Amino acid sequence: MEVKAVAKFIRIAPRKTRLVVGLIRGKSVNEARRQLMVSPKLAARTVLKALNSAVANATNNAKLDPSTLVVVKTWVDEGPKIKRFAPRAQGRATPIRHRMSHIHVVVSPKITT
Repeated sequence: MEVKAVAKFIRIAPRKTRLVVGLIRGKSVNEARRQLMVSPKLAARTVLKALNSAVANATNNAKLDPSTLVVVKTWVDEGPKIKRFAPRAQGRATPIRHRMSHIHVVVSPKITT
């Protein structure tokens, strides 16, 4: 049974967030938490929150054991952009796009065969 958590409208560019999300894909929840705790990236804190939320959803809603959970899927979608303009030389203006991320984390119990 897969359990999902989504963190939406995070003010970090998806390109930067995907680097962090790729670190935890396919790992156990405890290993993923350790990896995110030591990561110097700003997005690691937000991905850790989403991971903790997915684990909480699995234990409270689906009644799964948190020690057996594995990060099955993680991905980052692009959210809306905040558009601004910065002044440039000779009266021109250049657009600035502040990008947002939607972080998805899916956990599932480890399948033992």
